[in-house]
Amino acid sequence: MMEVKALEKPDERRDFPRGHLEAVHMTGLDFAVATFEPGWRWSESLASLAGTATCQIHHNGYVVQGRMHITMDEGGECEVGPGDVFVVSPGHDAWVVGDEQCVVYDFAGAMAKDYAKSR
Repeated sequence: MMEVKALEKPDERRDFPRGHLEAVHMTGLDFAVATFEPGWRWSESLASLAGTATCQIHHNGYVVQGRMHITMDEGGECEVGPGDVFVVSPGHDAWVVGDEQCVVYDFAGAMAKDYAKSR
C-alpha cells in the first residue's frame, strides 16, 4: 500500500474565527495544517464552537511560522516558535504571540479529524 497527497490540495478545509485548518486524510494518518492569525486565541475563537472552556484535543505539532503561547489547565505554560516540535495534552488554552500568523503542522490525528467542529 502506498498513498501520497499534496498539502496544496487538502481533503477538507475548516474556517474558524481568525484562522483555518486544512486536513489530509490517509490510511493511518490524519494530518492538519493550521493557520492562526494575529489576535487568535483558542478560548475566544473556538471555545463556543467546541463547547468546552479549554481545548480538549491532543496535539503532536511542529511550528512552521510565527509564535504561540500555550497554558495548561493545571498551570504549566510555554511558548513555541519556528522549528519547535511539541506535544500538548488536552486541557489547554493557546494564543498567537505578536503580529505574524502562526502556522502549525499537527500529526496527532485528532486535530485533522475533530478540531474546529461543533460538538
